[in-house]
Amino acid sequence: MRLGLSVPYSDQIPRELILAFVQNADRLGYDTVWVAEAYGWDAFTILSQFACATQRIKLATGIVNVFSRSPALIAQSAASMDQISNGRFVLGLGTSGHQVVQGWHGVPFERGIRRLRETVDIVRMVLKREPVRYEGEIFHLDGGLKLITHPVRDTIPIYLATLTPTGIRLAGELADGWMPVFFSPRHYETLIKPELQKGADAAGRSLDDLSVCVSQPVVVTDDRKAGRDAARPALALYIGGMGSREKNYYNQLFRRYGFEAEAAHIQDLYLERRREEAMAALTDEMIDLVTIIGPVEECRERLAELERTGVDEVALALQVPDNDPAAVLAAMEGLAPR
Repeated sequence: MRLGLSVPYSDQIPRELILAFVQNADRLGYDTVWVAEAYGWDAFTILSQFACATQRIKLATGIVNVFSRSPALIAQSAASMDQISNGRFVLGLGTSGHQVVQGWHGVPFERGIRRLRETVDIVRMVLKREPVRYEGEIFHLDGGLKLITHPVRDTIPIYLATLTPTGIRLAGELADGWMPVFFSPRHYETLIKPELQKGADAAGRSLDDLSVCVSQPVVVTDDRKAGRDAARPALALYIGGMGSREKNYYNQLFRRYGFEAEAAHIQDLYLERRREEAMAALTDEMIDLVTIIGPVEECRERLAELERTGVDEVALALQVPDNDPAAVLAAMEGLAPR
C-alpha cells in the first residue's frame, strides 16, 4: 500500500512550513502529495510551487470540482502541471457539493455524476490531442480544436472522489483511482466494493485496474480524547453543514453506515448554528470508524488494517494536537514508508 499526504489548502499554517512539509514528504519516500480545493487556495497554483521544489513525489489535486472549470480548462491545467512536474501529476476530480458549487461559484449544482462522466471523457480527448468534438447531455463541443501544446504524457491518471452508490459505480467503470473520504473498512466488502464491481462489470474490466486511495484523517497522539476532539470540527461540518438538508452526501454516507438518528441530530444542530453541540453529538464510534487516532505504532497498525481490507493507497490528512511543527515532522517520519 502506497502512502501519500494531504496538505492544508488555507493559510492557517504559514506557506513556508507547508512547503517544508512537502519537501520532507519527498525526502521520506511518500508516494503522492494531495492538495484539496474548496474556497481557499486553488489547487493548481499551489501544486506548481510544490512541483518546482520537489524531485520525485507525485503531485495530485485531491480534489478539484467539475463545475467551476470547463473540461477543456481542466485538461489544459493537467497538461501544464504534468509538464512542470515532468510527468508526476495525478488529476483528482469530484463534484464537491451544493455549498461550494452554487453558494461559492454561483453555478447550479445539477447532474453532478453525469457532468463528472463527460468531463473525464473530454479531458482524455484533449490530452490525446484529438480534435474535440463531443455531443453529450451536458457538453456540446463542435469546434474541432485540439490542444496546441504537447503533453509529457497523453494519459494522466484520473481519480474520482465519489460517495453515492451511483458515483462509486462510475469510479469502478472509468477511473484510474477512487478516492473516498470518511472511509469505513467495516463496510467496504458489504456496502462499497459491490458498487465498484458493478461499475467495473459495466465497462468489462477488472477491479484490479482501479486503485482505491483512501483520504484518511490520522491524529498522532497518546491522548485519545484529544485526538477525537481534534477530529470533531471537520466531521461536524461535513455531516451537519456541507449541503442542504436534502443534499448532504456526507450525511447520507453516515446514514448508510447505520448512524441514521445520529446523523440527523448532528445535521439539525449544525443547521441551527449550534455547532459546539453538533460536535459534541458525534459519538466515539462514529469518529473512530473513519479516523485513525493513537501513537505512531498504533496508527501504523491501523494503516496495515486498511491494506488488508483492500486499500491500495492512502492520502494521510495528518494532525497532531496543537499542530506543533516539530511534532508533525516526527509523526511524518514515524509513519513514513519503510
